[in-house]
Amino acid sequence: MNLETFFEKFDQFADAPDAVAKMRELVLELAVKGALSERHASDQDDPTWREFVTKFDQRSSDSDSDSQSLFEIPAEWRWACLDDLGTTRVRNDIEDSMRVSFVPMALISSTYGVAAQSEERTWSEIKKGFTHFGDGDVVMAKITPCFENAKSAVMRNLVNGVGAGTTELHVFRPATKIILPEFVLLYVKTRGFITRGEPRMTGSAGQKRVPREYFATSPIPLPPLAEQKRIVAKVDELMALCDRLEAQQQEREAQASQLARASLARFAEAPTPANLQFLFHSSFRIPPSDLRKSILTLAVQGKLVPQDPNDEPAEELIERIAAMRRVNKGKQYEPVLSDEVPYEVPFSWSWVRLGNISMTSDSGWSPQCLPEARSGSDWGVLKVSAVSWGIFKPEENKALPQGMTSRPDCEVKAGDFLLSRANTEELVARSVVVDQTPPRLMMSDKIVRFTFPAEIERAFINLANMSDPSRAYYVRNASGTSSSMKNIGREVMCFLPIPLPPLAEQRRIVAKVDQLMALVDTLETQLAASRATAANLLAAIVAELTAS
Repeated sequence: MNLETFFEKFDQFADAPDAVAKMRELVLELAVKGALSERHASDQDDPTWREFVTKFDQRSSDSDSDSQSLFEIPAEWRWACLDDLGTTRVRNDIEDSMRVSFVPMALISSTYGVAAQSEERTWSEIKKGFTHFGDGDVVMAKITPCFENAKSAVMRNLVNGVGAGTTELHVFRPATKIILPEFVLLYVKTRGFITRGEPRMTGSAGQKRVPREYFATSPIPLPPLAEQKRIVAKVDELMALCDRLEAQQQEREAQASQLARASLARFAEAPTPANLQFLFHSSFRIPPSDLRKSILTLAVQGKLVPQDPNDEPAEELIERIAAMRRVNKGKQYEPVLSDEVPYEVPFSWSWVRLGNISMTSDSGWSPQCLPEARSGSDWGVLKVSAVSWGIFKPEENKALPQGMTSRPDCEVKAGDFLLSRANTEELVARSVVVDQTPPRLMMSDKIVRFTFPAEIERAFINLANMSDPSRAYYVRNASGTSSSMKNIGREVMCFLPIPLPPLAEQRRIVAKVDQLMALVDTLETQLAASRATAANLLAAIVAELTAS
């Protein structure tokens, strides 16, 4: 397959992660291997090139033979290094009063074809403590992560032709007319050059740098000057094509996003089977996360399944639970006020405090545990991560030390409704219903357990607790100054407003949510498979095109 066919087939692998970015990398790799340009016999007639080739071919060294192993280049080309072609030790000698350009790292782009920007300064301000360069010099970031991100540029249009900038640059100044700075630039931006440089970096994490020797002495494939110019022109042409493909891709994604929002709104207004099929239509590419959120919102608003007038109203259910709680001397919380209601619910539903429909609430303990999870039939204490992600994860526990007395009253049982009391702002008070659990796992003091009478469907309470209004309630009422650690008291949890349907409808809603979430899981799997297929296709084509 040639490169033109590759671009024509873009739609086949457009879903691959970073497809356009990989295409840009491919263009650069092919360019420096001579795969984008033709050889012209007249290129060899340049006297400067002939003189260079004659002198270069007379030299023989181990480094020359080693450099040939990087990849295959056309016979007319030569391997050289920047020290053969100029200097990487650049100093400007100009008057202190001269106005010049100053270039901080932030003004150097990672993207090929984007010129570096600059600020105007007086030379006396920046001549010391900064890196010197001039028009036509090639600069490359040497510090992580700027080097890995391909921050580099050819300096052009500097004020009075000279400048200085960040100390985290290597600079190359050509000393011969056989090298085009823009060709050097596209080479140092190739993924191969960067990947080979990463192991050479020295220094501590976050402050690692590529040594000057790598920049100055690494082999660079060198075509005749006329071919360098053709290569740079072809790269510019193909990068412009990548820009257009990227713009088209962004436009398609924007249109798909608009269609997705429209289809979600349509389903929210009329959650019929026909509109449900419309939601899952392949043309709309609705993100699975948005689908799950929409399903959850409709579920707790009473829009997911129809109401049955024969169902016992939730108000009567709440009165029966209140009677049971009075017998058990449970605390009674004040009714939900009208200004606390975030949305209207069907006539058979009622708003109620979580604490007014639960029979008990308690939390566990946090002894000094071993760092590893418990083994076999030993006792363990659940970490908060066991209840933070929507499903119960019993493997998230720490072992109780041998000889320490357990607390069976804190043991988690199937059917328990568990919430995290302390966590990040995003995760605090998230909940799970325990389906099955190994024995001898205890709650920590950062986990709260609620129990409910048989006439409450725990899975529906879990849906209500995970809905947007409940999340907003917890954010408003959480304590703690840092978003990385928020706390929710048990009383705050008990005070949470819950939209409660009749028991029969609770069960219908939970069954419908399970059905729809399974469809979303299938869709997500299909999307992942599609992306993987596109990525594999892209990788195969890239491998074919770049094979030496």
